[in-house]
Amino acid sequence: MSPVLSIGITTRDRPDALRTCVQSLSLLSHLSPEIAIFDDGSEIPVERQLEDTAPGAIRILTDRSRPGYISGRNRLVRESSAPFVLLLDDDTRLLSAESVDAVLEVMRQDGSVAAVAFAQAEADGRPWPAAMQPSPATTAVIVPSYIGFAHLLRRDVFLALSGYRESFRFYGEEKDYCLRLLDAGYRTVYLPDALVAHLSDSASRSPQRYLRFVARNDCLNTLYNDPIARAAWMLPARFALYFRMRHGWRIEDPWGWLWIGRELIGQLPAVIAHRRPVSRRTIRTWQSLRKKGIPYAVSAGDAVGS
Repeated sequence: MSPVLSIGITTRDRPDALRTCVQSLSLLSHLSPEIAIFDDGSEIPVERQLEDTAPGAIRILTDRSRPGYISGRNRLVRESSAPFVLLLDDDTRLLSAESVDAVLEVMRQDGSVAAVAFAQAEADGRPWPAAMQPSPATTAVIVPSYIGFAHLLRRDVFLALSGYRESFRFYGEEKDYCLRLLDAGYRTVYLPDALVAHLSDSASRSPQRYLRFVARNDCLNTLYNDPIARAAWMLPARFALYFRMRHGWRIEDPWGWLWIGRELIGQLPAVIAHRRPVSRRTIRTWQSLRKKGIPYAVSAGDAVGS
């Protein structure tokens, strides 16, 4: 009998965080989920990191070439067998079974929902500030996108839309995917009471790398998805945002703009081959959802803690 839920975790060289994440999966034992971990070339193989830690059978997918977490997420979904896939970063920890049960029930009850966003929380369950969530809403809403730290996907839709663009490499793949998902007639829902702890380590992030990829991938999003008339002005506008963000975030990166330009030129063959502009109606809907999410009715039986 196939499982209802597959769980996929991407990791590289964070053994303590990974063990904490994996141990928290015991909360979902009632679902008998299929669990897989993508090891993105860790120095200490995941099998050794999880000695005497892993609850039940876990499949380890290893790629020593270090293709990145986006590639890992695609592989985890492709190789899963359940209709729904919960993707987690290795620095997350589940806080309750009820949160996942409620998210799963939304997927079961509404075939138009192809992705569900969780809310970020501290280890003790306190929610992060509203500005750091998929939406500031306090009740269930339809949103333009989710935050990739923890999200549930409808597997068949994800595969039909070719998953995440691996050319993005780092950051921004969720926005690109959710835009294409919206264009295909599906919705992303955010449940603010479905909390997952995100124990992120900012010390492990390079601000220069983050800034460069934010700007680069926003430009790629435009090149892949925007109608040509919109792309003509959005591309320079998004490129210019690099300088505004660099100044606002006080990041020393004098040659980052040149790196971004070279990257975009190098990606042009892939863009030309795979560019599929979304409709203007999709753009308008996306913009409307960014300003204010549309309330989403969750039945009493689906609510977290019901």
